Amino acid sequence: MDFKIMLLTFGMVFLAELGDKTQLATVCLSADCDPKFSVFIGSAAALVLSASIAVFFGGAISRLIPAHYIKIGAGVFFLVAGVLTLISAVRAMHS
Repeated sequence: MDFKIMLLTFGMVFLAELGDKTQLATVCLSADCDPKFSVFIGSAAALVLSASIAVFFGGAISRLIPAHYIKIGAGVFFLVAGVLTLISAVRAMHS
């Protein structure tokens, strides 16, 4: 096991997940539901499953497409999503 990659991945995912929709949904569920441990287990299992899917497909796609192009595609996707979000916010402000 490569601990450097593991810690880098942990740090990136941890920071990316802070304050996102998933975390906010988990906060809301834990405010409404008891026992809290069930919310924790459910949200942790969902994150593990989604990460497993990402690792599986990332490994499969990287056999077909070089990692450089995958990174460019991901960057373009995030830029487009950000621009569309800004356009939507501006339209909502002027409505």
